[in-house]
Amino acid sequence: AALACAPLLEPGLRRPRARPRASRHRAQSFFLGRMGLLSIIRKIKRKEKEMRILMVGLDNSGKTTIVLKINGEDTSVISPTLGFNIKTIQYQKYSLNIWDVGGQKTIRSYWRNYFEQTDGLVWVVDSSDVRRLDDCRAELHNLLKEERLAGSSLLVFANKQDIQGALKPDEIAKVLNLEVMNKDRHWKIVGCSAYTGDGLLQGFDWLVQDIASRIYVLD
Repeated sequence: AALACAPLLEPGLRRPRARPRASRHRAQSFFLGRMGLLSIIRKIKRKEKEMRILMVGLDNSGKTTIVLKINGEDTSVISPTLGFNIKTIQYQKYSLNIWDVGGQKTIRSYWRNYFEQTDGLVWVVDSSDVRRLDDCRAELHNLLKEERLAGSSLLVFANKQDIQGALKPDEIAKVLNLEVMNKDRHWKIVGCSAYTGDGLLQGFDWLVQDIASRIYVLD
């Protein structure tokens, strides 16, 4: 395939001689050096205080509204997330790369495509949608079985606390059976309203500090 892609020689030009073995070794060393440089660049990026946050939950739970609200953007018109949105937010002294993934039943099987290198997992619950809490619990516990998410901090947002009849955070924790979670898992549940913004800072403050305590040396 390489020969087929090689450029044709112009008339009168000689084909270049094969590269000496020593030259090939130098090329390999250069390539390995570049790979080492990429590794250093990745470490530098970690020093820049980046965090990768995966935000998931059932559809219509308020994930996108939370992301927009925490970033000070307009939340008056929100469309369902049919794929995913990526938003980078400067929060305290950290750069949060938030992956907001749609929660429709037909696309939940694709969640696994976003698990790699996740530092924090945000699970958003519609506290007023009592009929789907069993489904919510099942999806969350399936997610927590994933090995690639084993070390990530878990923040559960009991959203829509501004709606009359919504279950309180302790009630949501009981329905979701959070007390049986692995003892090694760092987790917290926070009541919030994406509409008013109540509770969002409390939740993100905990999440960011918990991640920082694991992957960064705190100043």
